Amino acid sequence: MFSILTTNYEALLSGFKYTIFSSILALVFSLIIGVVMAILQISHNKAARVLASIYVEFFRNIPLLVIVMFFYVVIPMYFFNINGFTAGTIGLTLYTSAFIAETVRAGILSVPKGQMEAGRSTGLTYTETMKSIVLPQAMKIVVPPLGNQFINLVKNSSILAMVAGLDLMYQGDLISSVNFNVFETYIVVACFYLVLTLPLSYFMNYLEKRWSISD
Repeated sequence: MFSILTTNYEALLSGFKYTIFSSILALVFSLIIGVVMAILQISHNKAARVLASIYVEFFRNIPLLVIVMFFYVVIPMYFFNINGFTAGTIGLTLYTSAFIAETVRAGILSVPKGQMEAGRSTGLTYTETMKSIVLPQAMKIVVPPLGNQFINLVKNSSILAMVAGLDLMYQGDLISSVNFNVFETYIVVACFYLVLTLPLSYFMNYLEKRWSISD
């Protein structure tokens, strides 16, 4: 196993970088989109609620592979060229954002309605109250499930291997196809994923404990 690591270090490190880059991009944009969709789902505008609900239900109930393959195959066929890394990252972002939206929406609804009323009574607008009062409380509530979504996002980034996304899993597939040592190759790949997911898990646990103490 150590020989696999030393022999293919550059390829594994390259795939590791692509996995990190894709995960960071997907994490940032899925969080932004998810929060926006969560707010729209509980807004007073019926059209916004309907559109946000359609978005969330659509991407929640379609397999991630189907979404990624749509961007990898259909978009270049009818619109413009897109590489596997971009297609995989976009699909991962849209898929994860739908789950984040539901998580954040549940967190917002768990905040007592009196908080919104109190903010509005002080002269704040709906947006200002949501931004300054409701969302900070909701985010503390949803830290555990959001942490799970972030960890799942990192693991789901392996979907890039299906579209030649140059990620860690893709490099692992190439290496195992050459050395035919599938077991040890994927053990090495799994260790690389643990390097990402374990610190993220500990960090989210740290945030959860710290915010619970501050409350």
